[in-house]
Amino acid sequence: MSTSGGLTDRRGIPAAAFVEDVQIYLSQLNLDVNSALAILQERLQQYRVVEMKLLAQQRDLQAKIPDIEKCLDVVATLQSKKGTGEDLIADFEVSEGIYSRARIEEAESVCLWLGANVMLDYSCEEATVLLQKNLENAKASLEVLVADLQFLRDQVTITQVTIARVYNWDVHQRRLQQAAATPSES
Repeated sequence: MSTSGGLTDRRGIPAAAFVEDVQIYLSQLNLDVNSALAILQERLQQYRVVEMKLLAQQRDLQAKIPDIEKCLDVVATLQSKKGTGEDLIADFEVSEGIYSRARIEEAESVCLWLGANVMLDYSCEEATVLLQKNLENAKASLEVLVADLQFLRDQVTITQVTIARVYNWDVHQRRLQQAAATPSES
C-alpha cells in the first residue's frame, strides 16, 4: 500500500491511506475486492459518526462563546456602574420566554453558573478573570475542533477516492477477464 506522506492519526481519528496501486493494496492486506470495499465502507461510516460528534461539539461551543461574551459584558456594565450611585435596570429571563425586571444597586459580586446545577458567588473582578479564561478556552477548543473536522473531511475524501479506485480497478479487471475469455472475431 503506497501513501502520499506519512500516516498519522489526529486526536484519535485514524488517518486514511491513499492507495496508488490497488493490486498491491489488496495483496498486502490479503483481501478480495468485496472485502476491501466492505472494510473501506465501514471506515467511511466510522468517519461519519465521528464527524457528527465533532459537529455537535462545534455547535455547542459556537453557542457557548456568545453566552460567555454576554456575561463578560454584564459584569463590565456592573463594574462601570460601581461608585456612581446610579442603579442598573435589567430584564432577566426567569424561565424560557418569561422575563422580569430588576433594579441592581451597587453590585459587589455576581453569581455564575458553573454547570451541574452549581452556582458560585464571585467578586466582579474574579468573575471577569474566570469568564475571560473560559472564553479563551472555548475559543481554543473551537479552533482545535475546526482543525479536527478539516482533518476528518480529508480522511473521508481519501477513503471515498480509495473506494472508487478499488471499484474501478475491479471493473477493469473483469473487463480484461471477459475480453480474454471471449475470442475476438475477425
